[in-house]
Amino acid sequence: MRQITATYFVSPQIEVDDLPTIAAAGIKTVICNRPDEEVPPSHQAAALKAAVEAAGLKFVLMPVTHTTMTSDLVAAQHAAIADNEGPVLAYCASGTRSSIVWALGAVGEMSVDDILAATQAAGYDLGGMRPTLEAMAR
Repeated sequence: MRQITATYFVSPQIEVDDLPTIAAAGIKTVICNRPDEEVPPSHQAAALKAAVEAAGLKFVLMPVTHTTMTSDLVAAQHAAIADNEGPVLAYCASGTRSSIVWALGAVGEMSVDDILAATQAAGYDLGGMRPTLEAMAR
């Protein structure tokens, strides 16, 4: 898990066996940003949802692709992050999509420099998004 903010973490694809570690880290909500089409059945949302909920955590399915990355999805993920009782872990293939969705949702709450610094510190260089983030902030 890579920390973006005090309450938002991202990661590459998780597995059922990762859930005890995720729960022990204090995560309360897991957001799946990975479409089922990208993974085998053992890693698809239904299997992970069952494991996440069995670990006592909340599971949110919000697959991100080029066509689903809309302002509605960004707003829904931003709301899912805000509507929880503790830290959130969002995952996709590498953590990049989960970082991008967060960055888009953070515009207006943080400066563009702070958004990019937070993702950079977590290992995700979103510098190429600066023009988009700045345009959104205006």
